[in-house]
Amino acid sequence: MKVDKTDIKIIKELKVGRKPFKLIADKLSITENTVRARVKKLTDAGILEISSFVDPEKIPGHTVIIIGIKLNSMNLIKKGEELKKLKGVVSVGIVTGRYDLILTALLNKDFGLLEFLTEELSKISDIQTTETFVVYHGFNLKVPLIV
Repeated sequence: MKVDKTDIKIIKELKVGRKPFKLIADKLSITENTVRARVKKLTDAGILEISSFVDPEKIPGHTVIIIGIKLNSMNLIKKGEELKKLKGVVSVGIVTGRYDLILTALLNKDFGLLEFLTEELSKISDIQTTETFVVYHGFNLKVPLIV
């Protein structure tokens, strides 16, 4: 199946996905109100976010990149907070190993790697080095359609 522009618009409208609470309740043998209350608590606490994810390989013109980032300082949380706000960023993680942070981004033909590096990543100070990985094929890789 090919995904067209209309499909992409529909996916964007469904950023927050839902499943009927009644179906969940029946499957778990609990009440619908219990499901509703628990989901509300989890979402209010920021633990749960109900959203839709796509396989970027099936969306024409989209690419996932992963960037390992080494900082000049150990201000990891502040830099992670700054990086997560950049256009195209799906996630940022503080990691062990040769990098301090790992950033995952979803880019497209109108906002590609060059634009991301020059227009977005260049805004962040205190970056010592980066290493960029373009994902040519993912296995069970799903991301939110944000670009």
